[in-house]
Amino acid sequence: MKEVSNISKVFQSILKGGETFFVQGAMQTPSFLLEELEETLQNEREDVKNLRFIHLHTHGQPFYIREDFKDRCKTLNFFVGGNIRSSINYKNIDYIPCFLSEIPYLLRDKVVPVDIALIQTSKPDEHGHVSIGSSVDITREAIKAAKYVIAVINENVPRVYGDSFIHINDIDYGIIKNTPLHTVELNQISNEEKKIGETIASLIEDGSTLQMGIGAIPDAVLRELKSHKDLGIHTEMFSNGVIDLINDGIINNSKKKINPGKTITSFAVGDQTLVDYINKNAAIEFYPANYVNKPKNIAKNPKVIAINSAVEIDLTGQVCADSIGHKIISGVGGQMDFMRGASISAGGKPIIAMSSTTKKGVSKITPFLKKGAGVVTTRSHIHYVVTEYGVVNLYGKSIGQRAKELISIAHPEHRERLEREWFELYN
Repeated sequence: MKEVSNISKVFQSILKGGETFFVQGAMQTPSFLLEELEETLQNEREDVKNLRFIHLHTHGQPFYIREDFKDRCKTLNFFVGGNIRSSINYKNIDYIPCFLSEIPYLLRDKVVPVDIALIQTSKPDEHGHVSIGSSVDITREAIKAAKYVIAVINENVPRVYGDSFIHINDIDYGIIKNTPLHTVELNQISNEEKKIGETIASLIEDGSTLQMGIGAIPDAVLRELKSHKDLGIHTEMFSNGVIDLINDGIINNSKKKINPGKTITSFAVGDQTLVDYINKNAAIEFYPANYVNKPKNIAKNPKVIAINSAVEIDLTGQVCADSIGHKIISGVGGQMDFMRGASISAGGKPIIAMSSTTKKGVSKITPFLKKGAGVVTTRSHIHYVVTEYGVVNLYGKSIGQRAKELISIAHPEHRERLEREWFELYN
């Protein structure tokens, strides 16, 4: 690694135009590097054009989606975060649908090539190894694929175990800068979400292996598990909600068949308490998404509980989870990886959980999906569906049976209309 004090000079020297940047995401988003790159493009290298930026969801306000950069930069999102959602236009700001478990292969096989990887790492140990921190996911493969790896060496980046370590010789240019990570505040849980959490908790048996992400519903579930025993974690991501359950011995990973005794994840998002908790914690291991999200690996564990959300579900069981109509608002992510993995796990339960209505009172259970809506979980993959009005299991049910079941857990104000529209459309 060549340690530098002025990263702008590095950008000036290596940029020719046409490069593809990989940007590490979530809490690890290297905002300092992006700020330096923006300044370089605005001042010293106004001639550089046709740049591409690829990443999962990032935090902060990326310069490359702004109007003044639209003719110079293109963004290809593997997952659309809140900071980019309103800017998606499928021209210079676009989305690549792909299962999270397969994205590393897109990078490895240069289907999506990487020229420059922008990352953050911990300080090196005495042997020269640094940790890529709380976002291993697709970052590991991006580092391997990149022609140049540029890193912020940051003492605030946690040293996490698993497959998170690289040697400083794997970094081309590094700059020491101890900037804060992008932590997030915890969720407030509504009454509807509390009911959903209680229902899901009742489906979870002792000895189950859990997949759950960030959000009010996963947090609501975790709060209801204090009387459970011998739970495990194998999840693409986790947040603060697991900490107390691990400390209390409720999550001990003792029944897992793959990575027993360890909490397994690909990335983490939470507040500073979470960052401190994962730092040098040998009981928690981070691995790339093609390992964590591989359905065969997921299914090796017993009683896998996969909890995922939906934007809307039609009465046949098709789940839209990545868009509102044609407008992408998130991504495929790991939903199908874990829905499939849970379904082939011994005693597993794939669960779609959502409130019955939107904040505006529109039913999320609908006779048909909106025009342009994408199907993330197909009607042949769906099993359990939970709202604040209960739970149904659609596995093995006919189309007609599914409609009846789903209407039973819709908001009461919408049930009569759903029954009428079902009859008019399908009879």
